[in-house]
Amino acid sequence: MPESKRFLLRLDPRLFEAIRHWADDDLRSINAQIEYLLTDQARRAGRLPRQTTRRPPQQDPGDDLSDTEAAPAPTSDAEVRS
Repeated sequence: MPESKRFLLRLDPRLFEAIRHWADDDLRSINAQIEYLLTDQARRAGRLPRQTTRRPPQQDPGDDLSDTEAAPAPTSDAEVRS
């Protein structure tokens, strides 16, 4: 990952508090929230290409092991009774 650029950003205190609360709600740092908002707006404006991520291949419904996995068999009489 390329190194992030650093620069000083001056914000109106009310805007800073709004972003701080928003970042808390989204479980992000203030810096990450600002970067998220700027990236989202740059993409919407067509200034930044959409990031293409490779999705994992679609799983065949027949390949789902969760239906076939069973709980381990009890090993003692106490476990059978409970």
